[in-house]
Amino acid sequence: MLTFNFTPFPTIETERLLLHRMTKNDADEIFRLRSDKKITEYLDRDPPKSIEEIYEWLIKVDAEIDENRGISWGMYLKGEPKLIGSIGLWRTVPEHHYAEIGYSLLNEYQRKGLMFEAMIAALKYGFNEMQLHRVEANINPLNIPSQAILEKAGFVKEAHFKENYYYNGNYTDSAIYCLLSKNFKFK
Repeated sequence: MLTFNFTPFPTIETERLLLHRMTKNDADEIFRLRSDKKITEYLDRDPPKSIEEIYEWLIKVDAEIDENRGISWGMYLKGEPKLIGSIGLWRTVPEHHYAEIGYSLLNEYQRKGLMFEAMIAALKYGFNEMQLHRVEANINPLNIPSQAILEKAGFVKEAHFKENYYYNGNYTDSAIYCLLSKNFKFK
């Protein structure tokens, strides 16, 4: 069984980004990220109603990190203090060397290759440092941009579940994508 240790918290630098721990100072941008209808269109969750809900969410994220159950990074352009997105490896199952990846990016930063850059960095950390064997993504199959970035990173669609998720009076489908460490080409 794997044992994770996120202390000290790993800051990751890419060509254009710094990925580091989110704080209360990021609450306004996190609120934008988690409440923008265009960003959350396919996430099937209620948007936060207040900054206080963001603070509560950050407490949960910090607990997951501090208890070594999962890790989430804020995404920041180098030299800029404002959070532009987030990415994380969570829902870990250490005995199976498994994690799920989740990510989001503010609209004005989309379609610039930034999420792909962050995803590759997070996956390198997951496969090399955490020693994961498998990373999954669970997306709404109508989310074509998410599907495209996963496939670009090497993920393969493994399943399409019909109406397996109930939200807001509707049943929605889920698509499961997988990337195995042996198939990760960006080491």
